[in-house]
Amino acid sequence: MATSMTEVRQPKTVSHEKWIEARKQFLAKEKEFTRLRDELSRQRRELPRERVEKQYVFEGPRGKETLGDLFDKRGQLIVYHFMLGPGWSEGCPSCSYISDHFDGMTIHLAHRDITLAVVSHAPMAEIAAYKKRMGWKFHWVSSYGSDFNYDYQVSQTAEEKASGEAYYNYTLTKFPSDERPGLSVFAKDANGDIFHTYSTYGRGLDILIGAYNFIDLAPKGRDEEGLKHSMAWVRRHDKYDGAYFVDAEAEYEQPKLVSEMKPHSCCE
Repeated sequence: MATSMTEVRQPKTVSHEKWIEARKQFLAKEKEFTRLRDELSRQRRELPRERVEKQYVFEGPRGKETLGDLFDKRGQLIVYHFMLGPGWSEGCPSCSYISDHFDGMTIHLAHRDITLAVVSHAPMAEIAAYKKRMGWKFHWVSSYGSDFNYDYQVSQTAEEKASGEAYYNYTLTKFPSDERPGLSVFAKDANGDIFHTYSTYGRGLDILIGAYNFIDLAPKGRDEEGLKHSMAWVRRHDKYDGAYFVDAEAEYEQPKLVSEMKPHSCCE
């Protein structure tokens, strides 16, 4: 069962008339937020773009694919940068939480001229194994051996490893993993030229998580205030069970490398 992290302050209990009055007052704020969000989205679409000059080649279930191939004959491409590094025993639980939302939306995105692709730094065989375990169908390719993850701030470079600081979300910071989450958007014109239009990281990825939007509507909300790592409660969807427990003091931990995993006694 889920563990509550904070004592929920009970709201006042009022008459139906008072409830309607309070709800209407809050509705005005919700409408203001919606208009501000629409305006922010409009301004995002007006941001300048940059031409993608480098040729990126990925390994996927279809073989070698260029960045242009990932568009799948559409004009817009959204790439989710999934944290699965070379040799990891499994993918990041938070990225897995986000990715649980993808399969149902790909057909809808396709009919708005958008292709969704997921890219990870791990070799394709490791991606395929984790994808099979999680039961996902979305298109997922490997950037192993290319500069793609480094160029888009989502894999640790040798220089970052040496310095202890990472360039992430457009600033130098410390990050507790060799891989980092993000989303990048690209456009392709009639000549086949590709442009990078947008990338977002950190809390900018919040909007992708449909489950959070439902949770935010519930009385307890996200119930993450007492957690040292806000998403410490998240499990991969095949790991929720009767022994579910949230350790409020847990820090984010990068998934273990396969080489670090202790073999079963039958194999020793």
